[in-house]
Amino acid sequence: MAFVVTENCIKCKYTDCVEVCPVDCFHEGPNFLVIDPYECIDCTLCEFECPAHAIFSEDDLPDGQQKFLELNAELAKRWPVILHKKEAPLDAIDWDGKLDKLRYLER
Repeated sequence: MAFVVTENCIKCKYTDCVEVCPVDCFHEGPNFLVIDPYECIDCTLCEFECPAHAIFSEDDLPDGQQKFLELNAELAKRWPVILHKKEAPLDAIDWDGKLDKLRYLER
């Protein structure tokens, strides 16, 4: 089992979760974070740190978010590891909770 970053992270990209990860399994893209499912140790720390509530256990993914398990695995292979918290985008709060954000994902 691993934890998964889901759609609500797109364009919000808060990085509070990165600070608490004991195994550095987060990877950063232009406007989204992902978790490497092979590095994740299921510690649950990141889930509670996410201001956008975009991180879930793969067993508890909300309806319509299952595709993000595969997307996290795919993008973790391409994107660099992120080790430290960064400032969120200035408009992150405006994007939090918006629906259908997958079309805005920058790879």
